[in-house]
This record gives sequence, structure tokens and C-alpha cells, in this order.
Amino acid sequence: MTQASKNPRVICTLLFVFLAGAVVGALSMRIGLHERLHRTVSAAVKPPIAEVGNDPLLQRLKVQLNLSDEQAKAVARVISDYRQYYLNLQDQLDDIRSSGHDRIVEVLNEEQRHQFEKMAGELQTPAK
Repeated sequence: MTQASKNPRVICTLLFVFLAGAVVGALSMRIGLHERLHRTVSAAVKPPIAEVGNDPLLQRLKVQLNLSDEQAKAVARVISDYRQYYLNLQDQLDDIRSSGHDRIVEVLNEEQRHQFEKMAGELQTPAK
């Protein structure tokens, strides 16, 4: 081992630089870089605000809770925002799954890749 690798200050400095980079990367992705890097159709097309007449959930809430028209419009906006948020989360989960899959495949040899792809296909196919 070299003298530098035995020095705890050097190791702590390298660890700090690595962690600082990880934090900056995570924050930049959280702030909005992720959306710009991974634009999807569902993120680009925002669904219209649900209207009282065509959303079964909203219709049920309006009837059972006796919502006024103003309340129904506000609830429609909340439902619409929630649906958009859910779609964005689904897109992020798909990106995470794909990234994990790709990282695993990089480590495997050709025979292992073939077996892994077979296993991954079995996981995606719903059991009867």
C-alpha cells in the first residue's frame, strides 16, 4: 500500500468528494433534470381535468358527499393532479427497473444473460 492510501485524511477527503457528488447528482435529478432527460409521452401530454359527467370516481363522490359544483371542480383538479403524479411515478419506476436490469446484464456472461432474460420474462408474465 502507498503512503497516501494509509492516511485517513486522504481517505476521508475522497469519501467526502464522492458523497458530495452523489448528493449534487441526486438533488439535480430531484429538482427537474430527470424530467428533461427522460421525457415520455405521458409526461408530455397532461390529461385534461376530469369533468363531473365523465369520471365515475368524481360522480360517486359528488353524489355521496353532496358536493357543490365548486367543490366538484376542486375535487376534479385534485383527482387529475393525482393521476398525473401517479403516471410520473410509474415512468420513474420503469426507468429504475430498466437501469437495474441493464446494470445486472453488464455483469453477466453470455450464458448467464440468456438465463437472466428467461427469468426476467417469467417474472413479467402473470401466473395463471
